[in-house]
Amino acid sequence: MSIVIDYTITEEDKKKFDTEGYWISPKLIDDDTIERLRAAHERVWTRKYDGFGLPMHHYHPSDNPLAIRKFDNGWWINDEVRSVVTDRNLGKMAAELLDEESIRLWHDQVIYKPGTNGQETTAGNVGWHQDYGYWRCSSTPNMVTVWIALQDTDLSNGAMLTILGSHKWGAVEGSDTFFEQDMGKLKAKFATRDWVEEPCILKAGQASFHHALTFHGSGPNMSSDPRLSVVAHLMPGHTYYRESRQRHDNLRFLSARPVPGMKFDKEEYFPTLYSKA
Repeated sequence: MSIVIDYTITEEDKKKFDTEGYWISPKLIDDDTIERLRAAHERVWTRKYDGFGLPMHHYHPSDNPLAIRKFDNGWWINDEVRSVVTDRNLGKMAAELLDEESIRLWHDQVIYKPGTNGQETTAGNVGWHQDYGYWRCSSTPNMVTVWIALQDTDLSNGAMLTILGSHKWGAVEGSDTFFEQDMGKLKAKFATRDWVEEPCILKAGQASFHHALTFHGSGPNMSSDPRLSVVAHLMPGHTYYRESRQRHDNLRFLSARPVPGMKFDKEEYFPTLYSKA
């Protein structure tokens, strides 16, 4: 049973995604699911894992309580996260936006941006970056990130901002800058073309779908409450490994000695969400 609503992408939705590099969905998950995912956050950060396996990475908290927290492949160790990021309807929407026949999970993220209660800090910033800056070992940049808000999200609590149309710039060298928190310095580096920032204002349960080449980042959460999200990074079913200077932990799931051309198609690591076939 799907827990993500069955929404059919319209031509208007696709036009916005193709033109601007992102699209905001209607509310995809109900309030009960939102609360379960918020509780899942607490389990992840306190190392309470579902099942008998181990996480891909162990969580190590920062010494700075205002630092952003990010946990990759939460679906391995949390059933609530798994139920959302592997949902068929999520894959169907991604396939329609990307114009692909099938969609697999590349990986997910559980992200927690602490509230500063008005304190000025850059500790929770996410630097301007392209997701594909980290994924160049994959054969195609035609991938999508689905960022699901677990509370109403706007600029006051660190909403994501996208750079309109930046997915048309191609893969920009040195765009793996998620953890670089000087937003002005990064803008000076990357704003060699029209730089139009647009915030992703979301109600709880809505999601932003942005292309893997779309530049995006976020500023501080000035509220008193943490900003919580669950994120699915999705790829076409035909994606394979290509040789690249950039490495990614997903390579270890291909084999001990991966070679170019190997498909990221092992179901236990890259589950299929959706296929037209």
